[in-house]
Amino acid sequence: METESEPYVRLSTLRQLHQVVADLNTARSLADTLQTVADGVVAGLNYELACVNLVRPDGDLVVAAFAGSSAAEALITGRVGSRASWDRRLSMGSGWGDLRFIPHTEGWVLMDDDVPQWHTDGPAPRFEDEWHPHDRLYAPMYASGSGRELLGVISVDRPRNGRHPGPWGQEALQMYASQSAIAISNARLRSNMQRALVRLEREQQALRASEESFRQAFEYAPSGMAIAEMGGDQHGRLLRTNDALCRLLGRPASVMRRYSFADLVHPEDIGTLLRTSAEGGRAELRLGRRDGTYVWVSLRNSVVADTADGPRFLLTHVEDIEERKRHELQLAHRASHDALTGLPNSAELRSRLSARICERPAQAAGTAVGAGYNGYESGGYESGGHDGGYDSARDGGYGPGYATGSGYESGHGPGHEPGHDSGHESAYESPYEHEHGFGFEPANGAGPYDHHVHIVAPSTGEVDDGTKGLAVLFCDLDGFKSINDRFGHHTGDAVLIEVARRLTTGVRDGDTVARLGGDEFVVLADGLGAADAADLAVRLRNAIIPPIRVDGRAVRVGASFGIGWAECGMTVEEVLNSADQRMYIEKRSRAKVHRRAG
Repeated sequence: METESEPYVRLSTLRQLHQVVADLNTARSLADTLQTVADGVVAGLNYELACVNLVRPDGDLVVAAFAGSSAAEALITGRVGSRASWDRRLSMGSGWGDLRFIPHTEGWVLMDDDVPQWHTDGPAPRFEDEWHPHDRLYAPMYASGSGRELLGVISVDRPRNGRHPGPWGQEALQMYASQSAIAISNARLRSNMQRALVRLEREQQALRASEESFRQAFEYAPSGMAIAEMGGDQHGRLLRTNDALCRLLGRPASVMRRYSFADLVHPEDIGTLLRTSAEGGRAELRLGRRDGTYVWVSLRNSVVADTADGPRFLLTHVEDIEERKRHELQLAHRASHDALTGLPNSAELRSRLSARICERPAQAAGTAVGAGYNGYESGGYESGGHDGGYDSARDGGYGPGYATGSGYESGHGPGHEPGHDSGHESAYESPYEHEHGFGFEPANGAGPYDHHVHIVAPSTGEVDDGTKGLAVLFCDLDGFKSINDRFGHHTGDAVLIEVARRLTTGVRDGDTVARLGGDEFVVLADGLGAADAADLAVRLRNAIIPPIRVDGRAVRVGASFGIGWAECGMTVEEVLNSADQRMYIEKRSRAKVHRRAG
């Protein structure tokens, strides 16, 4: 089970990885790209040394770039290792996906081969996964396509934490090697295209040869290429597309000539396309396929100019980045969600809560308000006791929007993300929701509170003042520890997963159910009055009480709820602590026997 700090480490690593991958596309030449690859390993992947070995036309590999040690760089940069020696290395040791790890216990046989290497002596490892100076870790870079042509190998050394990389570090290095291979291929392609374009402009006598070179580079490019018209009524219309782009979009070249990129782009990305400058412009957006789906692409524009007549046409390089986007979403999801239940984790909960409150209290806001969930005991959970079903007549209903069949739907498992379901985006969605977390739009030059809808807490007295607020329900399971102690962590994990599913099923699509850790959960439900929040606590408690079957055994847990209210002027920790304290007040107010479970 991941530690509390691991999501933050993953978020930090993800940000660094995104930055170094973005830097790969900013290099101007192949040499700059290779050095950027080496620098990115040291800057973003937490290794002290990195070396980029590039395959030469004769098949041997040359040390093309080095980062982390000026002494090592001066010693081995430019030296060549034979392809046979490299093939031997890439077949030894252990395979971590595409990575190849050779421990020091096996790598001693490579000390005398012709591959350039730099290492220092060191003591034997003190524990199993400690890094030894003679350990070797290689990340091969393959060209895209079915042939898997080897472009080069990234070798890394000295992890800063002194340990072998875990699954997270292995996946990050493998993804980086894949993106580096694309960047190197693109750098070579751009170099070829630039040479072809220069010949078209300056070598009038060799025009036919230059056009043929350009045609081959265009037609046989591994990624999509297009030529579009510039100026006039038909500005932007596609004049010519290569086979790679036609295959990517599932449209024949004859059909592609009817469109411009503005006709193919996703409606949400039209602004991105329009903001992209024509010369040297770059954008990541979605283009429509023939089957109605969309694919993420990186689109780079270059103006092919005539020295006499000005711009002639627009050359567009279209790179398929669907796989990279998918990995980014997976990494982002893993960093912000609990690995066991699939619910948003503590960091994501705090992020969503922080997006709703500001530092300046609303004019109508008072002091922090909390309401303990009193009067509804978890009861004795013996067989034949309360069946845990929700009785609307007994509990007084659930308030507006919570009646069965109106505001809640079943069928959502623990992995469901409330508030992010594409079928229910209208609850909070605005053009600025993805940037700020909720639907308020900052005006240009506006202060930090302009256009922000301040939230206040409703009154918890006997008279309902009609105020609706953001309720924070802090849930702690009763009797969960005894289940862990008696039946083991496997049963405990199964109980947590089922509780997460029941909580998620019991809230609206716009609400958030998060796991803080252990047996603690938090529910964020907006637009509720005090009575509504109390009814919600009853409903969720009754959903948790029914027996949970694990490996043929029925176990029961109860739940204690504390109801707090988020309002502007409070910090995230103050909001959570308020609900937490109310939960413990409610838990202590009931006899211990009524919280028994198992």
